[in-house]
Amino acid sequence: MTDVLAPADEAGVAEAVAAAHAAREPLAVEGNGSKRALLRPVQAARTLSVRRLSGITLYRPAELVLSARAGTPIPEIEAALAEKGQQLIAEPPDLRALLGASDPATLGGTVAANLSGPRRIAWGAMRDHVLGVRFVNGAGEVLRSGGRVLKNVTGLDLCKLLAGSHGTLGVMTEVTIKVLPAPEATATLLLRVPDLVAGVRALSAGLGSPFGVSGAALLPGAPNLAALRLEDFAASVDYRMGRLRDDLSAFGDATIIEGEASRAFWREVRDAAPLAAQPGEAVWRISVRPSAGPAVALAAQALGGRALLDWGGGLVWVAAAAGIAAHDALAAAAAASGGTCASPFPCCRRNPRRSRRSGRGSRRRSIPPAFSIRGGCGRACKLALKRLSGLHEGRWGHAMLRARSAEGHRQWRSSTSTGGWWRSRSTPRPRCSGPSATMSG
Repeated sequence: MTDVLAPADEAGVAEAVAAAHAAREPLAVEGNGSKRALLRPVQAARTLSVRRLSGITLYRPAELVLSARAGTPIPEIEAALAEKGQQLIAEPPDLRALLGASDPATLGGTVAANLSGPRRIAWGAMRDHVLGVRFVNGAGEVLRSGGRVLKNVTGLDLCKLLAGSHGTLGVMTEVTIKVLPAPEATATLLLRVPDLVAGVRALSAGLGSPFGVSGAALLPGAPNLAALRLEDFAASVDYRMGRLRDDLSAFGDATIIEGEASRAFWREVRDAAPLAAQPGEAVWRISVRPSAGPAVALAAQALGGRALLDWGGGLVWVAAAAGIAAHDALAAAAAASGGTCASPFPCCRRNPRRSRRSGRGSRRRSIPPAFSIRGGCGRACKLALKRLSGLHEGRWGHAMLRARSAEGHRQWRSSTSTGGWWRSRSTPRPRCSGPSATMSG
């Protein structure tokens, strides 16, 4: 990638995409390029950067809504929110140190990667707080989805589809997100647990308690530390932390840190700083069910690597010496825990398993060049999604469609076991005029 296109406005982005579409040239889309090290390298004729599309276009603190151009740096948004005592809900991580980047992440890049921090277990992922987007599709058309209010009905919810698509389905130019007031106080309970399995049990017990845990991480080492965070008004945090400490005292010795010390601790967890990744090491980000997290961490330690568990044990960061053997061992550990390894080469093939509901085999249909769809709710939905393709030839993802109608609540859901679709039999077929689309994975 030799040429970098950095338009100054949305019209310039649309013109650049339209020109690439006419020339049949793939584009690599980025903001400040802080996440180039994520996933596989992209081979493209040019890089399209939205870093010049910067600035907050709308901020209504009383309505908890903020709109900003896609190239706006996350620290700039966080500073504006802090002035009004508010914060980003998903707590997106700052991975500059981990990925060796110098420029801060942008709002568009954070949404496109759907990156979320420790608060995800309590408040949802980044995609759950995107209210609206403006973006350019693969044909160079400017589209809009969603709105600038908390309650809006949009029909085809392209905001969820674009979040996590890594720029393969559209170039976001403006994003509207929901924000929340920052907590008055925060405190963290640190438990010294004998092993990783006991640590995950302690985290699960804390998350299952009625005390509103907003962060649950496990730091392997000597000793193993299980950390649980509470956030709210000072009096509420003091009371709930005392109750939580008493309930979890059987898991190990407890220590409580408060205020800025607690905030600094969770910033490090958010940014995977305790992983202490060294130059030349590879970093894996593995998502499994929380009870399987210790097995993946032990596999990493057997390779001479280090691990950090977040999201109650469901997110495992691993740093180890780069190599095919290490990757195969970690992939095997994830697969043994019920995870799956998706091939980067989609193809049309019939699933040998059969759907329990419909009794028919399912077919994965490839919609080139951007992504493939499993099933669908009709030709109109497929055509609407197909219009988004065209930015990266050979890049793909799986889309999941959920269709609803005024007559009933029949839903189509992606089945990870069959690769097919099922629907309830008690309601009539919904019309294709009101679907929503989300990226899976």
